[in-house]
Parts: sequence; structure tokens; C-alpha cells
Amino acid sequence: MKYEVNEKTIRLRYIRLLEKFNTKAISLLKYDNFDLELFRKAVLRGYEVIQKAPKVPLYSQYPVQVQKLSQLILDSLEDHSKDFEKEKEQILKESNLLQKTKNSNNYKKDKHKNKKFTDGY
Repeated sequence: MKYEVNEKTIRLRYIRLLEKFNTKAISLLKYDNFDLELFRKAVLRGYEVIQKAPKVPLYSQYPVQVQKLSQLILDSLEDHSKDFEKEKEQILKESNLLQKTKNSNNYKKDKHKNKKFTDGY
């Protein structure tokens, strides 16, 4: 019996690989004793795993931003300044914006906050 993998499953797997890649890279950037060579090796190892997965077109805002952050991390490795501080700040800034985007979907505005019941106390 041969099972066919659903397109949605492939897309989710690809997004999760990108998220895992980004999370690993961001955690390495936040180390107190940051080492560029260790960072480079870990990023390239993670990138090899992403390359093995089939590339899927992404349309939603969050997955597109995840993909852009991954590309930013890879681009910063190839073309970086001497001390890597500018690139580090840029990657961390983009990561924070990505987290804001992800968290904004979880919180909804309370529509009727002025009409809540008050019992006079």
C-alpha cells in the first residue's frame, strides 16, 4: 500500500522546519559568549535539513515572514561585518517582529468592554 501525503501536511512540515531553523539560530545569537564559527556551523547544518524538504509556496503573512527571516539569517552569514553586531541586531529585531505577528493572532479585542456588568461596588 502506498500512501500519498497531503499538500497541507507537506506545507506544515516545511513551515515547522523553517521555525525550528529560526529558533535554533536565534537562541545561538542570544548566548552571552557568542561564537561566530559555532553559529555558522549550526546554521549550515540546519539549512541542509531544510534543503532536503520539498519547497512549498507560502501565502499567509506569518509563514512568509518565517521564510524571510530564514533567508536573512543565511544572507547575513555570507555578507557580514567584521564583528557581526549589525547583523545580529537586525536578525533579533526581525525575530521580535515575527513573534509580534504570531502573537497578534491569539489576542482579540473585547468588543463590548464598556457594557460589562457592574454591580455598583
